[in-house]
Amino acid sequence: MSTNPGQVRRFRVGRHDVTLAGGSVVGHRYPANFDVLHVDATLPFAAVADGMGSGRGSTVAGSTAMTTLVEAVHAAGSTADDRRLRAAVAEAQSRVRAAGAQLGELTGCTLTALLVGPDGEHGWITQIGDSRVYRLRGGLLELLTVDHTVAWLGAVHGWYPADSPAAAAARYQLTRYIGHPDRPEPDLLAVTLRPGDVYCLCTDGVAEQVEYGRLRDLLGGIREPGGTVDRILADSLAAGGRDNATVALLTIT
Repeated sequence: MSTNPGQVRRFRVGRHDVTLAGGSVVGHRYPANFDVLHVDATLPFAAVADGMGSGRGSTVAGSTAMTTLVEAVHAAGSTADDRRLRAAVAEAQSRVRAAGAQLGELTGCTLTALLVGPDGEHGWITQIGDSRVYRLRGGLLELLTVDHTVAWLGAVHGWYPADSPAAAAARYQLTRYIGHPDRPEPDLLAVTLRPGDVYCLCTDGVAEQVEYGRLRDLLGGIREPGGTVDRILADSLAAGGRDNATVALLTIT
């Protein structure tokens, strides 16, 4: 369960030190891990993906989408920006749709990433699906992204109580994902980076099993990001391990 040694990276970007750490566990429900984690070795860039279902299409979608995104970011290098991220997600849509046509089964995944700009003062979040980005700043843990699910729409618009059976049934009805036949665009957010910020990217295996207050406390007590990753993943297992769980942390000092 421990974070792999290669999954903690440190960068000096502008006037900031940026640390990335990530890890993933299978959990107790599935025989394999259908999440995909990327903690970049050369750029302050991290991403998570979560395959839909437990079939071959889930594995192919996650790996294809992540490979496409990473290739695009590396090709752009210091010129990577929101426009290039949007183009990379569009290319991932095309590649995953083509793979799904060959497989003849559901082939889709979420995709969420955070890229720090070359000045170290700004970053870009790209997100499609229900893998999330949280930010801890000044003791406040905020959810920066929106779940692209029918359950989220229902809760926001009052179709049913958030904790109702109807909401639970709609939880896995994604309105946007990589591999969707309509090739929907991702959400793109520009964020200003400040010393003390902690960004947490995670799949729903973390978001649904690690309670908000506990996640806030863990992120607020970071001394070594790799150890915090391990504690978050351990909590997901202690809560039942009902899903693959993946987390990537980015800290700014």
